[in-house]
Amino acid sequence: MKKKIIIVIGAVILIFISYKLWGGKTENQESVKVQKGDVAEELILSGELKALEHAKLTFQSSGELSAVYVKEGEAVKKGQTLAKLDTKVLYETYERAVADLRDAQASLDKVYDEVKGHDKDESLTQRETRTTAEVARDKAYRSLEIAKENLANGAIRAPFDGIVSQVAYPFNGINTTSAQTQIEIVNPATLYFEVSADQTEVKDVKEGMKSLIILDAFSDESFEGNVSYVGLTPKEGETGTVYKVNISFSETSFDIQKYRVGMSGDAKLILNNKENVLYAPPSFINSDVKGKYVLVGPKKRKVYIETGIENEDRVEIIDELKEGDTLYD
Repeated sequence: MKKKIIIVIGAVILIFISYKLWGGKTENQESVKVQKGDVAEELILSGELKALEHAKLTFQSSGELSAVYVKEGEAVKKGQTLAKLDTKVLYETYERAVADLRDAQASLDKVYDEVKGHDKDESLTQRETRTTAEVARDKAYRSLEIAKENLANGAIRAPFDGIVSQVAYPFNGINTTSAQTQIEIVNPATLYFEVSADQTEVKDVKEGMKSLIILDAFSDESFEGNVSYVGLTPKEGETGTVYKVNISFSETSFDIQKYRVGMSGDAKLILNNKENVLYAPPSFINSDVKGKYVLVGPKKRKVYIETGIENEDRVEIIDELKEGDTLYD
């Protein structure tokens, strides 16, 4: 039994020594070669997909819903009637306004006929009569215009071409108010990516700047874009001073039917780009009180360097090294 225990202990010690000699050595010998290529200085900002043409539609007045002509997911055209209130009362008001205007116009025509030929010697009584009739006609006309507008507002119409994304009540007979969203419509062709930049970041962002967009839901895909708008005033409701930055998609292959408003992700804005420069991964760049340095060759010779622009994957190396030099961790 003792012999077996001694053998087991010896095997464990042997494994431990082998790990220290070989395993630890392998771990400490991670290396990479200095390469030449492009290095881009990036600003990474978080945001979400939005649409320039996106509307939540309501009725202008309260009433009973008499008809809904669309359903969720349906494509609609600008000006198309989407839903309607019961307009019997509104139509009666409109017809009454039409009649009132006809009556007021007839009275005014009668007065005009009575004062005809008295343009230069119109008496005060005649002027008063004429003015009263004109005012009555004008009031009747304005009442008709209001009734006409109220009747038209009894329906919801599409403000642009798009797709119905939500219908609050897909059936009639429901009482609705002007505070309730009845139908939501979005035009997928106007999708853009909106990010927020704080006051220290927005100073570096310019319209036309190139960007790479990666959505959280599709992390294996990326899309090229360009900054189309940089906010001039801070966004409301934010804890800090942040500004809106809109990024439009530049790829025609962007499938507008696949992606949804509200999807989150990141945008990499290219602030600066250098071509055919020396670079190394950031994990191989060290620093101390004297500055930045790398460990070169198997003997890990300490070489102080000057760096340029950098991103998550590459750091530009300006001097002291050449392409093919081996760096150690």
